[in-house]
Amino acid sequence: MLTWLLRNKNKNPPAVKINATMKKIIVVLLVFINLNATAQKLIGGNHILKSNLSSVALKNYNLTFEKNVLPFVSIAASYRSMPKTALPLKSLAKKFIKSDDINFDNFQVGNTALTFEGRFYLGIQKMSGFYIAPYTRFANFDLSIPVNYSYNSISTTTLQPIVENKTAILEGTIRSQSMGVYVGMQFQLATKLVLDFWMIGGHYGSSNGKLEFTPLPGAKFPAEAQAALQKNLNNINANPFKVTATVTPTGAIADMEGPWAGIRGGGLTLGLRF
Repeated sequence: MLTWLLRNKNKNPPAVKINATMKKIIVVLLVFINLNATAQKLIGGNHILKSNLSSVALKNYNLTFEKNVLPFVSIAASYRSMPKTALPLKSLAKKFIKSDDINFDNFQVGNTALTFEGRFYLGIQKMSGFYIAPYTRFANFDLSIPVNYSYNSISTTTLQPIVENKTAILEGTIRSQSMGVYVGMQFQLATKLVLDFWMIGGHYGSSNGKLEFTPLPGAKFPAEAQAALQKNLNNINANPFKVTATVTPTGAIADMEGPWAGIRGGGLTLGLRF
């Protein structure tokens, strides 16, 4: 018995060393898990607030909020606003709106839009990588359209026949509702910085609205002027949009309705993830 005790008296210290080593390993693992969780919290936030940089050149300002709802699914809402300004892409507008009486140089347009979308990511991280996004959009377009017209009159000073050249500015809002889908790629640039690239997509829907012209108080708007303006409004060809104009002694109203289509793509948005 004494011999056995002498042989085994040094076996406990190694066990103590093993226990101390295990404690160190456990502490290191806990620290690593904590750091990893903190990093995931910083990088893998469930919300992104971003703005479209590419549309600023057109004075079109956008703000988008995206929220993760499932591992590879998110929902987003965006609002855009463009103050009323000169018509962009005039040459393209002239191809769709055929009229020699519209003054496209003074044509003005502004718009606001609210877009709701769902995103389905095909990557390995939430809200990152290639995605497909169906969306619905509600937009308002504020228009100011100058329409020239001429009519024969009698000069109040010389009492001689003259030609009166006038411009009626029709103002109002066209409202559209459309649905579509687009594809894109979202990249995590830094800890909290996100770059979203809209590749290509489009939407289709319907639109309707009303434009009105009211003569200035005290301004002449005789029957000859009414007939001339009515003729020029009737000659506007904005196919596939239908324009129904009515001119009365108090002014003019043009009702518009038709399909609405658009292309969505080539956009770059920069965002903050939190």
